[in-house]
Amino acid sequence: MKCYQICEDGLLIKDTSSFNPAHIFECGQVFSYKKKDDIFYSFPQDKLAIIRPADEGYFIETKDIEFFINYLDLDRDYENVKNQLLQFPILKEAINFGSGIRILNQDIFETVISFIISANNNIKRIQLILNNLRKALGKSIGQGFYAFPEYSELKQQDENFFKQMGAGYRAKYLKNVVNQICPEQLKEWSHLPTKSLREKLLGLSGVGPKVADCILLFGFKRQDVFPVDTWIHKCYNHFYTPLNNRETIRQNLVKEFGPLSGYAQQYLFYYQRDFIKH
Repeated sequence: MKCYQICEDGLLIKDTSSFNPAHIFECGQVFSYKKKDDIFYSFPQDKLAIIRPADEGYFIETKDIEFFINYLDLDRDYENVKNQLLQFPILKEAINFGSGIRILNQDIFETVISFIISANNNIKRIQLILNNLRKALGKSIGQGFYAFPEYSELKQQDENFFKQMGAGYRAKYLKNVVNQICPEQLKEWSHLPTKSLREKLLGLSGVGPKVADCILLFGFKRQDVFPVDTWIHKCYNHFYTPLNNRETIRQNLVKEFGPLSGYAQQYLFYYQRDFIKH
């Protein structure tokens, strides 16, 4: 049974057991959103949706209905995903805490640029840099938001431009990466097995292990990866024999959760960062 109903000017989410905008947008997977009071504005690529509470669940106001059905992963049965994950005792509380998480189907190129900017950065500053890029090079899509820049526009810019956008030392990486790859190449890479694709990503300027795994999960939709950052490191050392080597932690977690690794990572990351916090 679908969790949504298509309306003339958007989507109505009646079943909220696996849909919560705060869980979806604040679990670390995306930066192209803004929260104002209890309303979320989502603006991936050149699209816009306004998500607000309704009498029955949530209403998603958008003219790009089919896009957001896919983007919000609305056709996936997350109750089934959660039931599979509940076989792992360490996920029980995390799933209960972030029950409304859905992993977004993001554009690969936008994901690459966004997560290079995210390295050693905080959400507020990441969003500021990305919004500066959008305002400088993207077209208006309404409500004060701008489209993510076209690849051709980004490729024309020099390192100083990216510094002016607030990217700091990442400006060099951004300039280099738009010379290294283009959206068409990334699309070709999507046919590669995860291990080979990860090696390709690690060859890009500004892409380390954690950023590569985030791009694999959020851009290439690979569920057999487990991004390890400070929060996941803490989480691992809480539940398992403590380790300092994040590569070993990554391998151990992928081995444990297999094809459900990406989902497990999101529930555990959100729980560790927003609930446990130590």
